[in-house]
Amino acid sequence: MFGNLVPVDSPALVERYNRALRALTRRTTALPDFHVDISGFSPEVADELGDDRYLNPDGANRRFILLTTAQKAAPLLNARFSSTRQILRRFIEANEAELFALTTRDAVAGELVSSVFDLSSPARLFDIRRVTVEADTTGSHVAEGRRLAALIERFRTEPDAWWDEALIAEMIELARRTGDVTRNPIELKPLSVEVGNFWTSHFGGLYVFRDLPHSAVIAVSGTEGLGPLPVGQVLSLAARNRIARFLEANGLVEPIVHVRGADAAAILGQKMDFILVDAAVRAGLNPGSGSRRELRNLARQMGERLPPEFRTLARLKRWAEGGGPWPRVASDDPGYFYTLRSRNHADKALVNQLLAELAPLDVRQLFICHKPLFYELYRGWPEAKKAFVADYLEREYQLDKAGVRRALFGDEEAADGSASAAPDDTTGIIGPWGAARGRRKA
Repeated sequence: MFGNLVPVDSPALVERYNRALRALTRRTTALPDFHVDISGFSPEVADELGDDRYLNPDGANRRFILLTTAQKAAPLLNARFSSTRQILRRFIEANEAELFALTTRDAVAGELVSSVFDLSSPARLFDIRRVTVEADTTGSHVAEGRRLAALIERFRTEPDAWWDEALIAEMIELARRTGDVTRNPIELKPLSVEVGNFWTSHFGGLYVFRDLPHSAVIAVSGTEGLGPLPVGQVLSLAARNRIARFLEANGLVEPIVHVRGADAAAILGQKMDFILVDAAVRAGLNPGSGSRRELRNLARQMGERLPPEFRTLARLKRWAEGGGPWPRVASDDPGYFYTLRSRNHADKALVNQLLAELAPLDVRQLFICHKPLFYELYRGWPEAKKAFVADYLEREYQLDKAGVRRALFGDEEAADGSASAAPDDTTGIIGPWGAARGRRKA
């Protein structure tokens, strides 16, 4: 759950973190070391303070603390909006050189600012249209650098500036704190992002699709009490047929078996394994190490008790392998959403997250696309399923995460709409059905 967090394990870093934390929250930590996510949130500090929202008190304008540019690769814990991590990462990448220089001597603290500070009703979510990143060091190096640059410009351009002792004294004092801004400018590139479609954990979990031809809000905990919302329809997550029509009407999804170049049979087979293990564990059977032989034995033992999702995917897998008739899978079939993935469009990650919520037995997709829900469900699983899933993710997904994501979801969508390679993919597509599985005992 806390993988890839950044350690804060030196007195200097802890002291910088405390300066930023005091500036943002008027609180400090007494811990000698801890870990932080991309936003500077620390689960250890949250436990110490008894407040897991200490950097996000209003739930709408997340504050952040940057100690190193290495935080860009860290996860975001306690996410309230699906867009937050992407915005923070874009800000770090756009200012990487500047942040590297600034964080060598101080922490950078800031806030993701929208026009909404009060989320008292779901309708207020629709007032969030743009998020702007505001940031500076705790010593105000950026603001003072701008001030010094402006004074230098006055000194160069005003005829009598050479004799202005007050101006010269102010420049010298600022330069002591900022350094030579003429040679080393201190300026963070501004970032302001339009927020279109998004997921939020507020109000029981909402998927807001407002920038589509057929707009909708999909409510995880049901539609009661949401009030009127400025979209075409408000759907409960339980309204699977209506959600299916919404996804199809907007061209958001595609059947896995129709994806060119995808190993559909292998993908469906792995989904079947996850569904089988869940059903078997709940029936009191042990999945063992999850080898092919053990899983086949489990399927035989389950017999008529195999769940409908498993049977649906089995029919589709037989067709994909060329050995069976085309199975018609309607949206009221329990296995329907297991057969889909998002098309390549701007809301690809959001749609795959929704599909993971609609097909929660696919634990790999759930872990990749919707970690908050994965951890929530994980706590309630039987120990045998916990062990199987943890072992699977460690042995097969962690081996080549970028390759697995590409095999499952296709190439990432570039800003210009063209396909681009998944990041950090240097080993080729191995995937959970390739080399990793070959090492299992038969």
